[in-house]
Amino acid sequence: MREKVVVLLPVYIKDDSKHFKIALDSLLHQTHKDLTVFVGCDGPVSDNLEKVIAEYQDDQHVKVFRFPENRGLACVLNDLIAEARKDNISFLARMDADDVSLPHRIEKQLTFLQDNPDIDVVGGAIEEIDSNGNLKNKKIRYPLTHSECRKFFRYRDPLAHPATFFRMRYFDKSKGYRNEYRKNQDTMLWFDGFLNDCKFSNLSDVVLQFRVNDSFYSRRDGYKRAKQMLKDRIRINKALKYDVSANIFAFLMFAMTISPTFIKKFLYKIR
Repeated sequence: MREKVVVLLPVYIKDDSKHFKIALDSLLHQTHKDLTVFVGCDGPVSDNLEKVIAEYQDDQHVKVFRFPENRGLACVLNDLIAEARKDNISFLARMDADDVSLPHRIEKQLTFLQDNPDIDVVGGAIEEIDSNGNLKNKKIRYPLTHSECRKFFRYRDPLAHPATFFRMRYFDKSKGYRNEYRKNQDTMLWFDGFLNDCKFSNLSDVVLQFRVNDSFYSRRDGYKRAKQMLKDRIRINKALKYDVSANIFAFLMFAMTISPTFIKKFLYKIR
């Protein structure tokens, strides 16, 4: 059964235009063809990004939405979801502007949801690439079943956000992203999903190449961010009735977040 899929692809001024074009092309060359990419410009974008966008102005599979102010990922995603509702879209995928979806990604995730009507969101395994697109020989796999995802969430996010594929009803249940979160909006989305009986799963297949460079680590700096993450984690652990080990891990993550970048790099490599 063919289904129209909308992919939510936010972009902002600091995104690399070459990476953005690669990301967009990876979606337009999917084996599932009934697909539209909703590009959401989070405030003004660079001239180079504008040039890339202009290349696709006549492509029926690309629709560009411009938002005058930079408000953050959560706000843009909520607005794009609202636009998809107008078209009665039932299936939504996510991706970041510097990652690469493998050719069968959308087909595999759509087929999985069609075969498993109880599941609201499905992710998949990811493999890391560097700034030049070279494989870093690191694959990250996530728990496959809902119960495993819920158990895993006591320590870490159970899905790779850029590799997720949703039924629209996930956002009906969870009420969408929390606009006030410019960081960690995905963690809170999973929290709201578990609280509202959303069902989670992951594919064992690699579906996305995840770009990791120096900015990946620097984006995770800051005492203020670390403090908010700890506060959120304590709240999540209490609401979902996780054991004391979840709080211990939350404090360890707090310590890592405020540590120097070279320590974060080392810990990330061995996780």
